Amino acid sequence: MAALNHLARLSLAAALLLAFTNGISETQSEPPPGMGARADVDRPKPTFMLHERDKRVHGLKPFQDIVDKAAPGSVIKPPPGTYAGPVVINKPLTIDGGDQVTIDAGDRGTVMMINAGDTTIRGLRLTGSGDSHDTDDSCLDVRGNNNVIENVVADNCLFGIDLKQVNRSTVKNNRISSKDRELGVRGDGLRLWYSSDNLIEGNQVIDSRDMVAWYSHRNTYRNNIGKRSRYSIHFMFANDNVVEGNQFHDNAVGIYFMYTEGGTVRNNVISHATGAAGMGIGFKEASGTIIENNEIIYCAIGIGSDLSPFQPDSTIEIRQNRFAFNGIGIQFNSETGGNRLTDNVFEGNLTQVTYGGRGNNPNTEKNFWEGNYWDDYQGFDRNGDGYGDNPHELLSFADQIWMELPIARFFRSSPVMELLDFLERLAPFSTPDLILRDEKPRFVKPTKVAIS
Repeated sequence: MAALNHLARLSLAAALLLAFTNGISETQSEPPPGMGARADVDRPKPTFMLHERDKRVHGLKPFQDIVDKAAPGSVIKPPPGTYAGPVVINKPLTIDGGDQVTIDAGDRGTVMMINAGDTTIRGLRLTGSGDSHDTDDSCLDVRGNNNVIENVVADNCLFGIDLKQVNRSTVKNNRISSKDRELGVRGDGLRLWYSSDNLIEGNQVIDSRDMVAWYSHRNTYRNNIGKRSRYSIHFMFANDNVVEGNQFHDNAVGIYFMYTEGGTVRNNVISHATGAAGMGIGFKEASGTIIENNEIIYCAIGIGSDLSPFQPDSTIEIRQNRFAFNGIGIQFNSETGGNRLTDNVFEGNLTQVTYGGRGNNPNTEKNFWEGNYWDDYQGFDRNGDGYGDNPHELLSFADQIWMELPIARFFRSSPVMELLDFLERLAPFSTPDLILRDEKPRFVKPTKVAIS
């Protein structure tokens, strides 16, 4: 009996080991030409029968038939009309809908998938994906290199355009919106995952969740519009990306750099990032970024920085920007120094600069301030050189209460707090904290006009 029990245990162990091995070493299909090694790491897309789809697509001609009949490398100009999805493209093609072709997946799955390089999708409307986050239901799921996606309308989809391992491609002049869901459960309007050296230009991402770039480097985001979403752009482990000439309005966060190195943000307008987490530009353990010539206006926090710059001996350059009418112009949390702030304009902010999450030393000497314009500067320019005769010092008096106790921020403009701050400045009963010292403040404001 003991021998039989031992044999049974060995058999059970072998069966479990075999099942475990089969589960983690499933043979993956050969990736298409030009694809990376991670071609099949995401969950397979499910298949839905026609009767499972919305009745509006019943009777429509499947667009897949047109794709299947086309030779690789050919140009398809389908007749105007509405076609049934889904569509899977496994060969290089050019599909030009002339802004008169709609492909509708009937609210199930992903509308179109591109699994090939050197493919162009132009002038289509893609609509009616499913609503599953597990399978990334989207209007357009793209793989491969050297693709062009332009003049596409992607609406009523959970995710908009989803790029996975896509390099040296162009996503241009598309209009993207998500399904009508609560903000947190929408899909990302435009997502880059392990995708580098792409051009994202002239797109409108509105009423979506985020525009994100994960593990994606050296991409250029130019002249895009983002509205009524959560993050206009969220970079995570994504280095040396360029964000220029964009307009981001009414989002919770404009641009956020998390665990990144490098990157440039220039000539953008970021406005009305309001709410409890409202922030124009944010940093989390980021290094080596340049922020220049941007308009950051009407935000809860203009720039929020946490442990940034993170890498030793690195800097973050913040220059020639306008911070206007924000609750807080710049907020440093867990400050380590290394920021260089030059030639910026600070005007109309309730609080210009704050430090939070710190001890008694805000490390003001580790940040460099010079040539900034402060609308609360109290000094003169007797020699007329455009700079104040004395340094501008920002001291923390009664406002230190809500800096160290955020719940008290609700009362910061109340008569009691204003009176307490006045008395502190008149006859300090404690030594105020020095927040910053600008040795060469501008006396004349540089001309900058916000586009709101």
